[in-house]
Parts: sequence; structure tokens; C-alpha cells
Amino acid sequence: TVIGNYAFYGCKGLTSVIIPDSVTSIGEEAFNGCTGLASVTIGNDVMKIGDWAFSYCTGLTSVTIGNGVKSIGDRAFSYCKGLVNVTFGNSVTRIGNSAFWKCASLTRVIIPDSVTNIGNSAFSDCTGLTSATIGNSVTKIGNSAFLNCARLTSVTIPDSVTSIGKEAFYGCWELASVTIGNGVASIGDYAFYVCTKLTSVIIPDSTTSIGDYAFKSCSMLSSMIIGDSVASIGNNAFDGCKGLTSVIIPDSVTSIGNNAFDGCKGLTSVII
Repeated sequence: TVIGNYAFYGCKGLTSVIIPDSVTSIGEEAFNGCTGLASVTIGNDVMKIGDWAFSYCTGLTSVTIGNGVKSIGDRAFSYCKGLVNVTFGNSVTRIGNSAFWKCASLTRVIIPDSVTNIGNSAFSDCTGLTSATIGNSVTKIGNSAFLNCARLTSVTIPDSVTSIGKEAFYGCWELASVTIGNGVASIGDYAFYVCTKLTSVIIPDSTTSIGDYAFKSCSMLSSMIIGDSVASIGNNAFDGCKGLTSVIIPDSVTSIGNNAFDGCKGLTSVII
């Protein structure tokens, strides 16, 4: 029923694992460092995948997470640099901090509607990621959640999300399209920093604060609408957005930070 902590730690010759339905818990670092492990099937009664459970399984190419799993631990699959495909069961509620950090071969992620929390750095440095679908129950996108996902081209943030964490999409160079849901109240510091392909953004009426450096160096940003509930625009929030030609700042705004529009060389019209 339980695979203990460190149970198969560093078993480099292990090539495949089938975890039966009888197992309910996979312990911390249970398969950490099993570099030859190429295939894992996780049974439907497993409820928890422990911290670091499959970390540094560099040969792992695909994983199916059973329908019983509710929690994916911190760094559970971190540095699985060969991981191309991951399928989430429909009971997962939490994707832990750095759960898929540095899974450089991961190309597509579909986060099911059961998930409410995407942890800090959950998919950071997944440099091969081109598509990410965020489920309709997620309330928080953690700090650095998709940091340096350089090939990610578009993202839709559902209405269920209330906060976009600090550096959430920092360094997503190819991100050309972002839809921010109508429940987002805060956009964190550096959230979309150096998303150089981003051309337009609509900040919804639900948003009250735009963090420091939130859209700094989004050099192709040419169209922007700021919602009617935004109270504060952070320091350097749109610094270096040289494609912007006009800005309308709504009546709700009480504070515009230092250097908020510094380097916006194309700006010809500002209505405050």
C-alpha cells in the first residue's frame, strides 16, 4: 500500500515501473536518481506523489498520473530532462513547487479542471514547452510558475484565477497572445517581463494592481486596455514597451509608479 521514502533511490539500472492500484502513497525521493527509468505507470489508487519522488529520472520520457492522485509533491518530477509527455488524472488538486522544473523536453501541458493551485516554479525552465492549458478551477498561478518557458506561444488564464504570481511568465520570449481572465485581482512583479513577442493585452476590470516591472521590455506591445478597477500601476510596469502608441489610464488609478512608462518611445497619446 505504501512505497517508502528513498525506496528505490539511485537505482540507475531500473528501466520501468508499474505501480499497482493497491498503492496509495509514493514516498519522498522514492525513485530519485533512477536515471535509466524510461516508463512509469501510476495506479489509480495512488493519492499522493511525494516530494522529489521521481526527481532526476533523466531517462523518463512519459508518465501517466492516475485518477486517484490528489497531490503532486514539490520537485516530484524536477530535472526529468527527457520527459516529453505527462498526463494528469482528473483528481489532482495541487501541483507542487518546482514539480516539473527543468523538464526541458516537455512540449505540452493540459492542467485539468480539478487543479486549484499551480505551485511556485512548477513548470519553470521547461524550455521546450509550446502549449499550456490551464484548467478552470485554478485560483493561483504561483511565482515563477512558467518562468523561462521560452517557446510558449499563447496562454489563456481562466476566470477562476485571482492572482498571477511574481515572475509567472518571465522570459517567455515567444509568448504572443495572453488572455487574462475576469477574476484576476493582482498581476505580480515581473509577471510578463521580457515577453518580447506580446502584442496586445487586456487587463480586466477585476484587476486592482499591476506589479512592478510586470510588462517591462514587452517591446512589441502595441495595444493595451487597463480595466476600470486598477488602483495602482507599479514601478517600471511598462518600461521599454516601445511599441505602445497610446495609453488610457482609468479614473480608478490612484498611483502610477516610478518610471512606469519609461522608454515607451512610440507613445504619442496619454489620457489620465
